[in-house]
Amino acid sequence: MEARCSIRVRGTVQGVGFRPTVYRLARAARLGGFVYNDAEGVVIEVEGDAAVLASFPELLRRDAPPLSRIEAIEVASIPRRGEHEFRVAPSARAAGAARADLPADTGICDACTRELRDPAGRRFRHPFVTCTDCGPRYTIVRDLPYDRARTTMAAFAMCDACRAEYEDPADRRFHAEPIACPRCGPRVALIVGDTRIAEGDDAVRRAAAMIACGAIVAVKGLGGYQLAVDARDEAAVRRLRDRKRRPHKPFALMARDLAAVERIAVVSPRARDALRSPARPIVLLPRVPSAELAPGIAPGLTELGVMLPTTPLHVLLLEDPAPLLVMTSGNLAEEPIAKDEQGAFATLASVADAFLVHDRPIHTRADDSVVRVLGDGVQPVRRGRGLAPEPLPLDVDAPPLVAVGADLKNAVCVAAGREAILSQHVGDLASLEARSFFEEVVAHLTRLRGISPEIVAHDLHPEYATTRWALASRLRPVAVQHHHAHVAACLAEHGRAGPAIGIAFDGTGCGPAGDAWGGEVLVFDLAGFVRMGHLRPLALAGGEAAIREPWRLALAALSDAGEPLPDDARARSVMGLVRGRLASPEATGAGRWFDAVSAILGVRRRITYEAQAAIELEALAGASDDDRAYPFELDEAEARPFQIDLRPAIRAIARDHRTGEPAARIASRFYATMAEIVRAACGLVRRRHGLGLVALSGGCFQSVRLAERAAARLAADGFEVLVHRRVPANDGGIAYGQAAIAAHRLAKGG
Repeated sequence: MEARCSIRVRGTVQGVGFRPTVYRLARAARLGGFVYNDAEGVVIEVEGDAAVLASFPELLRRDAPPLSRIEAIEVASIPRRGEHEFRVAPSARAAGAARADLPADTGICDACTRELRDPAGRRFRHPFVTCTDCGPRYTIVRDLPYDRARTTMAAFAMCDACRAEYEDPADRRFHAEPIACPRCGPRVALIVGDTRIAEGDDAVRRAAAMIACGAIVAVKGLGGYQLAVDARDEAAVRRLRDRKRRPHKPFALMARDLAAVERIAVVSPRARDALRSPARPIVLLPRVPSAELAPGIAPGLTELGVMLPTTPLHVLLLEDPAPLLVMTSGNLAEEPIAKDEQGAFATLASVADAFLVHDRPIHTRADDSVVRVLGDGVQPVRRGRGLAPEPLPLDVDAPPLVAVGADLKNAVCVAAGREAILSQHVGDLASLEARSFFEEVVAHLTRLRGISPEIVAHDLHPEYATTRWALASRLRPVAVQHHHAHVAACLAEHGRAGPAIGIAFDGTGCGPAGDAWGGEVLVFDLAGFVRMGHLRPLALAGGEAAIREPWRLALAALSDAGEPLPDDARARSVMGLVRGRLASPEATGAGRWFDAVSAILGVRRRITYEAQAAIELEALAGASDDDRAYPFELDEAEARPFQIDLRPAIRAIARDHRTGEPAARIASRFYATMAEIVRAACGLVRRRHGLGLVALSGGCFQSVRLAERAAARLAADGFEVLVHRRVPANDGGIAYGQAAIAAHRLAKGG
């Protein structure tokens, strides 16, 4: 019996080889009809044997391309049309909201790598080899549906050979939108000063030779410019640090292959999977002590951020002679990465000795993603190229909204219906350039999703640039407390709505009364929260200066604990501020206690990048396996909120430090103390409220040492523990939490 049906497929089904897969499946099943992209996903009409049609949706799920993600398949019977051939039809741009998921960029696949290295192939050493399984997506898309005409590849007309591959169902480049070859594709050039000194493969070879001789080369990657130097050349690394104004923050590395990674770092099976995943993120790995690397790559740290080549151009740069390159963001300080030649020359002329450029425009800049192995999974530290804009779940229908996140590690989130899209890493919004990038991302995501936001979710902090933007936007504002957003993001990414216990440990965030929070114990769901407890406040002597200079926090902590202080003018001056309550607000931030202990132990008294003191303290703690906790006090009185008093721990730390206890052992015990605090606080809340679900969030839980120890203690006590797996625990996840909370409040009529 013959029949015909229409099939609507929603999810990540554009730019991932879905239409070619449908074509091949339909032809193999002897079905007629067509497939095309539209603004909501993929539309299929198939006609043929009714029994075959009935099994076709399951066939789609079973044989879907590896980069696809099917969210829903909707099937309806329609009248027969007597169609016996199957074809790929032109895409349709439907009126209204775009609902198709945006494809992320993916690293070069193995098949394209082999082709790149094949002297007999017509794409030998072509820096833009790509197919349906790899290559640029999000960074080149101008609009949806995803077709070449709506990408930055539109300017490159296919040659006859590429057109034949593009139209051949048996070819892996069948409807691969960025398809190109040396005849018809983008071109590479090497520029020194005002002169194009080489083009094509000669440009790549000469750039590699310059790097080998100690030069800094700006390389146009998938989502923006990167700065490359030989990772073994300390003089080049120091020169890059000086020019980039980045004295200590670690540089990322790009390695030729896994063998090169394993010579410098310990690679677990899960880390190996992350390195080789289509996202090709930077993976944070324990350093091999004997690694032959420039000392200045990650000063004071015992781990390295390493990635494999993301594009054919990177593969070629690493072919010879350097197996390892520093590959860091092409920007100054915390400004956005440069995405075009004009911006790169203006920003990086004082940094780079040469520019390896090409003429495929980057429409949307995206910095490299950063992940780390945490327990039995992977946790993003920075969500960028390769991970964004992967959709995230909402368990209630959201009206069209935009959530604008925080001011540090900013990312924005747009949402409508049951889906949220968290943007790539935008960065710190201190500069005009960063704020312009923020607005660019908001405009791009809302346009691509066809959303006209009605709601804007924002932080409580009145001085955040995001808050000021939200209140000036004329959208209906929904204010969301910072730490509620943290734990809500963790809960929501796991598809849970609460109630739960939330442990939000970060540096500083604004409380409902304008006070400084950051070491919070909450009972919450996705609509609201109650503050159950917090860490004892610590005076920020000099305000923001205390964050940049942790020695001020050390003095405040020691004084509060009744410990003797240095008798010098600097200490007297700072303690005068604290005792006089002058420019010394109190904050409960967990991060500030890590900073204070770091300074007490002499690890880091001044910082040059965010969380440096705590990061170096964790590196020191790694040299010890002492897991005994220092004493602390937890007030179990019924009055709310309870306070967790760290003064006993500070007194014990000061005593151990004075008596010559190894600093690594003290640091290790402090991490154990903070993990034990989490355990004790959750135990108290469970006794009072019967809750057994815990969400751990906030920048402090980027520490593997803290997160794994806290989670293990909670699990041993029978708690179900949620940690971040899809969004960062730091402020990069705040916007998603804001979106989830706003959606729930509005669903309840809030």
